[in-house]
Amino acid sequence: MHQMAQSSVFLSGMGGLGVEIAKNIVLAGVKAVTLHDTKQCETWDLGSNFFIRKDDVSHHRTRVEAVCPRVAELNPYVHVDMLSSALDDNTDLSFLKKYQCVILTEARLSLQRRVNDFCHMQRPPIRFIGCDAYGVCVRVFCDFGEEFEVSDPTGEEPKEVFIQSITQDNPGVITCMDNQPHGLQTGQSVVFREVNGMNELNGSVRQVSVLSPHSFAIGDTSQLQPYAHGGFFVLVKTPKTYRFAPLQIHAAMLALDTFQEQHSRLPNIGCLQDAEVLLKLTEEVPVNTDLVCCLSRTARGSLPPLAAAVGGLASQEALKAITGKFAPLQQWFYLDAMEVVRPLQSYSAEEFSPRGDRYDGLRACIGESMCLELHKLRVFMVGCGAIGCEMLKNFALLGVGLTTNSGEVCITDPDLIEKSNLNRQFLFRPHHIQKPKSTTAAAATLDINPDLQVDAHLNKVCPATEGIYSDSFYSRLNLVVTALDNVEARRYVDSRCVSNQRALLDSGTMGTKGHTEIIVPNLTESYNSHRDPPEEEIPFCTLKSFPSVIEHTIQWARDKFENAFAHKPSIFNSFWQTHSSAEVVLQRMQSGESLEGSFQVIKLLSRRPSQWEQCITIARLKFEKYFKRKALQLLHSFPLDTRLKDGSRFVLAIPKATASDLSEEAVTRILSEVPIPEYQPSEKVCSTDETAKKPDQMKMPLSSEEEREAIMQLEKAIVTDCLRMTPLQFEKDDDSNGHLDFVASASALRATMYAIEPADRLKTKRIAGKIIPAIATATAAVAGLVALELIKVIGGYEFESFKNCFFNLAIPVVVLTEPAPVKKTLIRDNIYFSIWDCWTIFGHEDFTLSDFMNAVREKYGIEPTMVVHGVKMLYVPVMPGHSKRLKLTYCLSQLSEVNSSS
Repeated sequence: MHQMAQSSVFLSGMGGLGVEIAKNIVLAGVKAVTLHDTKQCETWDLGSNFFIRKDDVSHHRTRVEAVCPRVAELNPYVHVDMLSSALDDNTDLSFLKKYQCVILTEARLSLQRRVNDFCHMQRPPIRFIGCDAYGVCVRVFCDFGEEFEVSDPTGEEPKEVFIQSITQDNPGVITCMDNQPHGLQTGQSVVFREVNGMNELNGSVRQVSVLSPHSFAIGDTSQLQPYAHGGFFVLVKTPKTYRFAPLQIHAAMLALDTFQEQHSRLPNIGCLQDAEVLLKLTEEVPVNTDLVCCLSRTARGSLPPLAAAVGGLASQEALKAITGKFAPLQQWFYLDAMEVVRPLQSYSAEEFSPRGDRYDGLRACIGESMCLELHKLRVFMVGCGAIGCEMLKNFALLGVGLTTNSGEVCITDPDLIEKSNLNRQFLFRPHHIQKPKSTTAAAATLDINPDLQVDAHLNKVCPATEGIYSDSFYSRLNLVVTALDNVEARRYVDSRCVSNQRALLDSGTMGTKGHTEIIVPNLTESYNSHRDPPEEEIPFCTLKSFPSVIEHTIQWARDKFENAFAHKPSIFNSFWQTHSSAEVVLQRMQSGESLEGSFQVIKLLSRRPSQWEQCITIARLKFEKYFKRKALQLLHSFPLDTRLKDGSRFVLAIPKATASDLSEEAVTRILSEVPIPEYQPSEKVCSTDETAKKPDQMKMPLSSEEEREAIMQLEKAIVTDCLRMTPLQFEKDDDSNGHLDFVASASALRATMYAIEPADRLKTKRIAGKIIPAIATATAAVAGLVALELIKVIGGYEFESFKNCFFNLAIPVVVLTEPAPVKKTLIRDNIYFSIWDCWTIFGHEDFTLSDFMNAVREKYGIEPTMVVHGVKMLYVPVMPGHSKRLKLTYCLSQLSEVNSSS
């Protein structure tokens, strides 16, 4: 309100749109408004301008004369005046300098451009808004200057969050009451109220560092009074700066269109005369000369990553056109990569001139020097799936890692190609199914560009393979690219890049959404600098007894599959690997000895079918167990009128066993002959506690009768050589293996029991197989954006040129942001430390712990208080006996480890 009360606004055009704007801003309470118009009132105006009357028309008043007094009546605290002189291309615009905001309606585009440019050039800039309304179409354009600070980016009312505890520490950690999410971001500030005990916090503003969704650090609280109880905090809104550009790119592109119409060609590469012609075509709107020259110089060139990014968006629009799914682009979208273009004056004309090779188009954009940097690049890419395929295509087009330039692209992926990969991993074909992704992708990449040096591995990148992907391996690289599908793998690769000072380019997609993150040594945060909240697991008791959504029943069925066909067979095989002689096991059991795991093994042996009919019998008994007896037990413990912990009413139905959907008479006959034991309910009460955990596998002793049965089954197994089972790994893509059929059927039966709508086969497959939505358009776009950043990283560009991106092609929206700068911690004076820093102390053969500490004092001027390696305390002065360690010597390998962690 204070800002508005000091602001003056100029508003031109008193048609229907203009008068709506005038009404709103006067009601809001600005200091002054000048209304401008030159037209007379007409009958036409009566249908659109609610402040024009018939009398105004008959007396031939101007629109501004008619409107001004009526607008002024809306708020006596706002000074409203009028201006009726001409506003055109010859008008001296200096009169606008007294306004903080200029709004044009019903103005020609050339006049909007002229006024916009004048406003943009002022210091401070005048905020400019251009508005047009043509029938059912409207247009709004905003330019608020190079930098525009917004005090409240969201407009949301800050919520009060109550405090559970505050530690007296450095840093002090605040935990929210009842694990309520605080919704804060690192760098934001909060103010405290009604805190008891640690009273110094009340009214103070502290910057936060987020630790989890429910806790954050606020700096040093070790000198404050101990926290007692109570209190809450409120977010202090901090300003955010936005940047605007006038109609620069739009005007330059329009000029380029005109150039092509006049000359039937694009400007020649590096041709100064063509650049001058293009500049003259933009004379109506003074645009950035560098922008126009850049466009002229590169118009004939091609930047493959940019084509990939925009191609992904454009093809998604085509899919929208034919399917009617997702909102279409409305209607202009501009994306540029000007930051990759080097200044022409820094190089000779030959730097960008064509040389008759495949890189002429790229050379026109980034120059020969940068092309050579790409050719000799040594890249390690982890993952050869959808994003990996697109990245390899970009590498091939950019000439990344050429053999002749001693470059190399090293790729690794342990996975095999599956049928479901083919719709988005475009380097693979049907005949590649069940072949390794990495070697197949490498071969396909060489088809695009045979000059590449591609080294394909089949390894995971994890602690177990650090012998292969060692520090020495990373030292030979220029950068690392991840094309992974899980967070943990990303975190591990990021940790290796940080410890080896290597840039990392990360990206990911989910359906139409995509993101890129650029991590540059000593400039940006690392991937591990921030963490998403962990995914909530389904409580065991919910799965076992109280499912409420279809995901619960599908997960239950998936667990049953794993237990019956993978876990139990693995236990069976493991037992016989430990006890290689069945005869010895038999003898020990006959002597009454109890063996670890024997109960489960004998149980499996006793139920092991030898004929298909026995499989039907086992299935029928399983049906009785899971879908009838379990249900009866639950109904015994929880009658239908029971209310659960969340207040909902307990609902349960018992499905009937049937073979009506099976055509084979044998199945029906076998089912009818299966002896079903009578059910006796147990008095054991099931827990409704959602926090209940799964109990450990109980060890049950064998009765004498069971011992005789076990020995008999073991004797039979030895004779028939049935001491091995084949564990099954759930495979969702093979429709003939019965895996998905089992899960879909079991899930549907359980869903029916609990009045949950069953899922169809496709949904069951997606949930049980944990399929992440993926689409080729998003994959292409995200890979293109990453490849653009690769050029900047290799070129050593400034921090401001790097861009992280989030997009959603469905909406569509594309958001480009600067990466988060690396956080530097002040140790003392001008000594800072960040995640990228590694301090090295060089020792000698008899280098002792005391020598090491003295070297740190001399080299860095700080006093070491303790020496640790991981979780091992090598030297802590207060620990008994540690002072004796000062005289102990290091071996060189130990010393290097301590260096990296001290």
